[in-house]
Amino acid sequence: MKGFAGKILRINLTKKEIKTEPLKEEMARKYLGGVGFGARILYEEVPAKADPLGPDNKLIITPGILVATGLPTMSKTALNFKSPLTGGYGRSVVGAYLGEELKKAGYDAIIIEGKSENPVYILIEDSKVEIKDASGLWGMLTSEAHKKLQEMHGKVRTGIIGPAGEKLSKISEVDFEERQAARAGVGAVMGSKKLKAIAVKGSGEVEYHDKQMLKELILKWGKILKEHPATEADMKYGSGEFYEWVNRERGTFPSLNWRYGYMPVYDQLKEGEKSHLDPYYWSPKYTVKNRPCPHCTKPCGRYIKISDGKYAGTEVEGVEYEVLYSLGGVLGIDDIGAVAKMNKLCDDYGLDAISAGVTLAWAMDCYENGLLTKEDTDGLDLKFGNDEAAVKAIEKMGKKEGKLGELLFNGSKEAAEKLGKDSWKYAVHIKGLELPAYDIRGLKGVALAFAVSTRGGCHLTGGAYGIELTGAWWKMKGIDRTKGEWKGFEIKTLEDLMTLYDAIGACKFSRHMFFIEAFPEMMKAITGWDMGEEELWVAGERIYNITKMFNVREGFSRKDDHLPWKVQNVPIPKGPSKGLFVSQDEFDRMLDEYYIARGWSREGIPTKAKLSQLGLKDLAEEPFAAGI
Repeated sequence: MKGFAGKILRINLTKKEIKTEPLKEEMARKYLGGVGFGARILYEEVPAKADPLGPDNKLIITPGILVATGLPTMSKTALNFKSPLTGGYGRSVVGAYLGEELKKAGYDAIIIEGKSENPVYILIEDSKVEIKDASGLWGMLTSEAHKKLQEMHGKVRTGIIGPAGEKLSKISEVDFEERQAARAGVGAVMGSKKLKAIAVKGSGEVEYHDKQMLKELILKWGKILKEHPATEADMKYGSGEFYEWVNRERGTFPSLNWRYGYMPVYDQLKEGEKSHLDPYYWSPKYTVKNRPCPHCTKPCGRYIKISDGKYAGTEVEGVEYEVLYSLGGVLGIDDIGAVAKMNKLCDDYGLDAISAGVTLAWAMDCYENGLLTKEDTDGLDLKFGNDEAAVKAIEKMGKKEGKLGELLFNGSKEAAEKLGKDSWKYAVHIKGLELPAYDIRGLKGVALAFAVSTRGGCHLTGGAYGIELTGAWWKMKGIDRTKGEWKGFEIKTLEDLMTLYDAIGACKFSRHMFFIEAFPEMMKAITGWDMGEEELWVAGERIYNITKMFNVREGFSRKDDHLPWKVQNVPIPKGPSKGLFVSQDEFDRMLDEYYIARGWSREGIPTKAKLSQLGLKDLAEEPFAAGI
């Protein structure tokens, strides 16, 4: 079978058993790779109601099918698991060199199951796979552990948890050499298995159907991406290059725990002045070099060093747009040095920077509203804009230190449940997953996309923010972000396409360059399969329905496709999106329309007919599939 290594590596940490299994061609063609393999295996092998932090949960690492081909921006590897944060389907996608090394080592997926009694790490060197003692690595920061592993084994590619994952924080991440698989608590899944790290070194090659055609496509798409007008801005300023526009022109950058839809600092700026979170201010000043994902010809990643101020000397890979929000705007902090410092702390301790920041913003809101006292915050004055208190609080979260660290360690949903009172109103999450950097009160389609995402509040499941902010994308035009009409069909289409991206390994920052029309010839070159656009669309929809059925099996229904209290009850008070919010009636109409577009029941359950249509007859026979 061309285009695949042809093997799945299975590692049982309880039995210390390592074996390989063949990848079947039917599996490969129906699910492609990445989240496709991950969702299918997760559904089949993780039993209903399994404890996410127990031995029955599995960590399934699956590079996209186009990873390691050399095609530009095809770098994404998926981590698939039952989420300890949401209790449902978990995935985290990362532009990691480890995924490429896995392919070179001869594996299309790793299934890690069971639980070790003592700390271990997995070392993969082509066909040689070992489970090794990690007692000397346990407790290390991610950057320290990576350095140690390379000292011991040479240039291995790594995925590592920090102290937060070791202590089972439900908002912990896995660090892949300063790239993070961050969301939904994947670090805790590794920590529960006493698995500190995975280190991979591969020397082989995947056999492709038509190498000459592949070379031509690499050159063709490299040129297209290089010449695209968005590439220059991405390379100069990173993923946050549209920060000022989202603030000033759209008013959809949430700040001060979603009190506003833009940074209030803009009210004080003189003409020509810039917010210190704006990459047009800090990127030319602090960027040391660009830091691309594998085979990226338009790198938005950068390595920065803060050279002045009280955070001088801080070095970090970043700062991404989402972090400008979660460790900046949502905390009311307009200091890139402080943001970089907190970004580095999250990376080293292994915390999801979005969830950590938004959880801290919840605490600040509670503090300013009298629900938390200085005794509760270990003496920290947790007012919005207090960068020194915020830095100390993030470190406490990473260490699970003091009353505050203990309270915030597992995210805002659990923190609000512990604190009680009216604190739940200040928790900005969906299904337990804290929301990213788009004020969905002013982006009605994104509100729907966040609500229905099977992994919880997520901007990448549907990638709808681009089309909502600009009003047009690909074949879609006339999108009004302030209105709720016709959002169901829009979001369903985008979800299917973005799921396809996660199956093939494509970076979603190139989605306005590739579109689906590019993929059939790529698939032909590497596999020899004649896969038209229709077959690829169906693959994306098939995979997405599996993730939904995973949640349904866990008891999820319409009630779990919800919005935060603030989004539905507190209109944006000022700025370009003044007065906008999402009422329950408007949301219910959008939700009904989305379920109709999906072919699901009114309760949001995939129907037997839809599942059969997608070639998921085994799922159609499940008793909880809708029979209408």
